[in-house]
Amino acid sequence: MNDGTNGDSRPMKIISVNVGRPRLVLDRGREVSTGIFKSPLAGPVMLRALNFDGDRQADLNNHGGVNKAVYAYPLEHYDFWRGELPGVELPWAKFGENLTTEGLLENEARIGDRYRIGRAVVKVAQPRIPCYKLGIRFGRDDMPKRFLASGRSGIYFAVAEEGAVSAGDTIELLERDERGITVADVNRAYVHSRENVDLLRRVIDAEILPPGLQRDLVERLASLEVQA
Repeated sequence: MNDGTNGDSRPMKIISVNVGRPRLVLDRGREVSTGIFKSPLAGPVMLRALNFDGDRQADLNNHGGVNKAVYAYPLEHYDFWRGELPGVELPWAKFGENLTTEGLLENEARIGDRYRIGRAVVKVAQPRIPCYKLGIRFGRDDMPKRFLASGRSGIYFAVAEEGAVSAGDTIELLERDERGITVADVNRAYVHSRENVDLLRRVIDAEILPPGLQRDLVERLASLEVQA
């Protein structure tokens, strides 16, 4: 499948390419360094193994790295958040995404799927598990919890082939992962573990997630089994 559409024959494309370098902001009277403030760039931007040119992460223990090189967030979710957050301005990159996308959603993207974006090739790695810095970006302490509960996590990619990416580029599915575990499946296994124990076991047994998230799910399952 390489026609730039998803399973519903909707076009998949890049709406905006966004980058930003870490900045210091005040949070409860303390200075915090964060790379969540990003802005759209016109023209091609080179995607490297760990990030886009001009983009950096502040906390490399929890952000960035091979499995979080590119963060994509669907424009389709912006309408949901406009309803949830009336009066809040929501320009592209508000969620700290490198790519604002159209047509590629969490219930369609499988962990391990490979896509071509512009001249680069990326591989679906995991959903985003938000930290407190999302709350800083929105000026709301409840934002990470609301974001997680929404299931609208966006998608982290690893970079398989470096290349230039521009707004307007199509997203082409190159390879489907046969294990069939979607980003939405991982979200449900993580957020609603108790109601999805069988799914949680399936995701764990597939061993397709980065080590940190895999470990978190294993610990969740062990806790549920102790309580059973």
